[in-house]
Amino acid sequence: MKRPRRFFVETWGCQMNELDSQRMSGQLMQEGILPTRDVREADVILLNSCSVREKAEQKVYSRLGEYRRLKADRPGLLLGLCGCVAQQEGERALARVPELDFVLGPARVGELAGLLARRRAGERVVAVGFPAERRYDLDAISREGGPKGMVTVIEGCDRRCTFCIVPSTRGPERCRPMAEVLAEVRHLLDYGFGEIELLGQTVNHWREPGGRADFADLVDAVAALPGLARLRFVTSYPRDFSPRMVDLYRRHPLLCDYLHLPVQSGSDRVLRRMGRGYTVAQYLELIGALRDARPGLALSSDFIVGFPGESEADFEATLELISRVRFASLFAFAYSPRPGTAALRLDGEIAPARAAERLARLLSLQDGIQAELNAQLIGRELEVLVGGWGKEPGALTGRSSCHRIVHFRAGASAAPVGSMVRVRIVEALGHSLRGERVDVGEHVLAGESLGEGSVARPAARPLPLAPS
Repeated sequence: MKRPRRFFVETWGCQMNELDSQRMSGQLMQEGILPTRDVREADVILLNSCSVREKAEQKVYSRLGEYRRLKADRPGLLLGLCGCVAQQEGERALARVPELDFVLGPARVGELAGLLARRRAGERVVAVGFPAERRYDLDAISREGGPKGMVTVIEGCDRRCTFCIVPSTRGPERCRPMAEVLAEVRHLLDYGFGEIELLGQTVNHWREPGGRADFADLVDAVAALPGLARLRFVTSYPRDFSPRMVDLYRRHPLLCDYLHLPVQSGSDRVLRRMGRGYTVAQYLELIGALRDARPGLALSSDFIVGFPGESEADFEATLELISRVRFASLFAFAYSPRPGTAALRLDGEIAPARAAERLARLLSLQDGIQAELNAQLIGRELEVLVGGWGKEPGALTGRSSCHRIVHFRAGASAAPVGSMVRVRIVEALGHSLRGERVDVGEHVLAGESLGEGSVARPAARPLPLAPS
């Protein structure tokens, strides 16, 4: 019996990259190529890369060096570089790695099947750039096996923050029509996905192509769809988070109690050098409006320390902002010079050792805040959307509406992926919570009311098999 062909995808980076990997996996499965968890079994290997951080290129070429050695034993193996580093490197990648078969940028993901055919015909292919017409087949997406379905609503970014490479690797903003987005969300709800996450580099910049509808209108339309239990979106740009968008948290209980809102620095001087277009006072005003609309809203953010010219006073202002806002979680990094960005021309380079010391201080402060906020949840009952088995025997894990990871024992009754269970928090860990199930039976998203903001829905179909 002939051995079935297999593929292996390694994904680095953001949710957009995760969804791109699901799109590529779906195309390969339509070609009759099946997923594998063992790269040594693969007939097709895809490295879906991210270029946001420093030394991304070195990491990619190092990993390609590991994979290229597999081709010595398997001459028919196809090796592809995808994602943002692929867009950035293009022809250079083919020249640098002779064993590399093709390079596929993020805007050309929908062309994978045709690209494989060209390679099998003998062509080493570079497919990068940002075509006006792009293939997006929602039936050719191999979704993750969890309860959350991701939907891209806007691609690229028109902002020109001086530190960011995304406009170069993801291209200019391009919005999908509302009807197309709603069709995909309905498709996911029919398949049993209970939570929907709308994606975009600047998701709140979405506008109806050729129309007047904005992101608030899109969220209103998605929130009205029957069967939706939870709705999230990421990533929002602070300056353009309008009052109508703030009001969404007042009007839609099924909108999760969580928002990621990158600020990057607590210093107005640094924000100007970053080209962010807002002040700390404006950011704090937005935070106040959001918490007025949704008391208890959990916030996360991004921070860059050691940006060129950042003084000790600037950094202290960042610590002050973190202390004042009290983020439920955050992502912080030392500044990374990225090719083609305006920050490369700025003076005032910060020594790596000093940047690392500042980063350690920031993370120490956040660890304390996060521990306090998590401890405040002890004794509370949270509705947890089950994501799968935990690392400990008999333990399940899931996320609350406020995006906390919650670990709990499965108990005597089943709690399948996609079910909603009520969990009483008994312990606060550094970056997660531990709890005990309260309900005897599970509240499946396909069944009864799940509490405030939930919606009854028809029986859910089994979730599609996730590729490795």
